[in-house]
Amino acid sequence: MRLDMDVDLNDDVTALTARLVDIESVSGDEKAIVDAIEEALRPLGHLSVDRDGDALVARTALGRAERVVIAGHVDTVPVAGNLPSRVEGDLIYGCGTSDMKCAVAVMLKLCLLETPNRDLTFVFYDCEEIEAERSGLLRLTRNHPDWLTGDFAVLMEPTHGLIEGGCQGTLRAEISTHGVRAHSARSWQGANAIHAAAPVLDLLNAYGPRRPVVEGLEYHEGLNAVAIRGGVAGNVIPDECVVTVNYRFAPDLSVEQAQDHVREVFAGFEVRFTDAAPAARPGLTHPVAARFAEAVGGVPRAKYGWTDVARFSALGIPAVNYGPGDPNLAHRRDEHAELSKIIECEARMTAWLS
Repeated sequence: MRLDMDVDLNDDVTALTARLVDIESVSGDEKAIVDAIEEALRPLGHLSVDRDGDALVARTALGRAERVVIAGHVDTVPVAGNLPSRVEGDLIYGCGTSDMKCAVAVMLKLCLLETPNRDLTFVFYDCEEIEAERSGLLRLTRNHPDWLTGDFAVLMEPTHGLIEGGCQGTLRAEISTHGVRAHSARSWQGANAIHAAAPVLDLLNAYGPRRPVVEGLEYHEGLNAVAIRGGVAGNVIPDECVVTVNYRFAPDLSVEQAQDHVREVFAGFEVRFTDAAPAARPGLTHPVAARFAEAVGGVPRAKYGWTDVARFSALGIPAVNYGPGDPNLAHRRDEHAELSKIIECEARMTAWLS
């Protein structure tokens, strides 16, 4: 791991990626990397820089007609023997290369634009890879929503250089079945709650997920069991069984509508919701987003999974996912990013903002 924790904005975007990767920043331990980014940005006279904990916001104030928010998280999942970074051909390997320090490097290079054609807000935030309540972006929306105002937002999560619109919502629910305890030697004196859960699994096996088109993008929903628990002891007929299901729903549904759908699917069973996060609509019909899509090129696709675009959507800011990393490589021991994709992303974003 790099001993010097400096970030040199004069480096090209690939060398800057390596510098960032070599500053270990597992969720909850981002101070060193945010200190380095802050030290690099403070001397730039065209940016105002504000900090909340280990989240950093840098903004221009040029009086442009539009303001674009460009955001990315600086934390990574735990290191898995994959630091320091190394380059092999067109690939850079290391923890966080794809998700998403290559994108943070692009953001830092964009910070050098002194006269962009839009006002810019750059958001570098902590704790994205862990429980939502610790999210630095969530903290900013609570403490300083005025820092995040804008007409359009680009969340630079890994998309392999394609625009991914909106995101799915997600909820978890517990479906419970009940019975009567009894000694397993006299099982007929009880009622087995685990056996009673079979219809729940039958419903899931027979379930046909929706594939709605929202603002021109097709989303593929999913309703699946992700855990099951039950049992008392090896000689006891269990009196309770709980199947935990996860519903990934398209952005044409609110959380409340998604919950109603789950209740409908499991009508007659006890349903308890344990958590939920709203979906975000693609927002590609917004004029700023349409111009961004034209500048970046390619065919936009729906985002499968939940991302922080939903937080911008909740603030009334249309947002898309766009970054150079490959989402299929995120969190892997052999995580890597393509140097050519990083360079391409920087060039496309620079052209759009120039």
